[in-house]
Amino acid sequence: MAEVKLYGCWPSPFSHRIIWALKLKGVEYEYIEEDLSNKSESLLKYNPVYKKIPVLVHGGKPIAESLVILEYIEETWPENPLLPKDPYERAMARFWIQYGVIKGASFREFYHGSGEELEKAAKELAEWLKILEEQGLGDKKFFGGESINLVDISYGVLGYWFAALEEAKGVKVLEPATLPRLHAWAKNFVELPVVKENIPAYDKMLAYVTGSMKRLAEN
Repeated sequence: MAEVKLYGCWPSPFSHRIIWALKLKGVEYEYIEEDLSNKSESLLKYNPVYKKIPVLVHGGKPIAESLVILEYIEETWPENPLLPKDPYERAMARFWIQYGVIKGASFREFYHGSGEELEKAAKELAEWLKILEEQGLGDKKFFGGESINLVDISYGVLGYWFAALEEAKGVKVLEPATLPRLHAWAKNFVELPVVKENIPAYDKMLAYVTGSMKRLAEN
């Protein structure tokens, strides 16, 4: 088998996505932790366009951008499929993944916002998450049904990273009273061994998020 390497960074939910997928597929890989304040020559060589993590290198060939990498993993290692076989269901899975990409600006506004801007961002987030809950998740345990798929993986950030951000901001969005099914989904997701064993401890994540927000405010 061709050598597989993953360049990532421990706090990055985009790196975690790739780790979960590789673990679920049973793919052996070498993980290289990047210092984003002092990026390695290898990272700059393998991702000269964005110069960001994650980057998957398979047989010497680099693939960048987490959702692109996930599709590559699914196509390269088809065992333990993470997308439905039915073409329509597969298209719908990709639709909901793309929905998160399009609406992702609300996350950034929530992260950067304060005062009225933060309040507005929280409201927008709650509105689009409600649509995700009602029309994307529905009554299912996971977006993939009884097991997770690429949609679950793409929204995995909600289960742990976003919870730390909510605490750091002092604003709750993903609440059981307003988003009961999505809240339950998030709890179920982070309890999966493949997820639980491959995310940072909550206290460590919270300290990182709080520190990054403080640095942001100082700049």
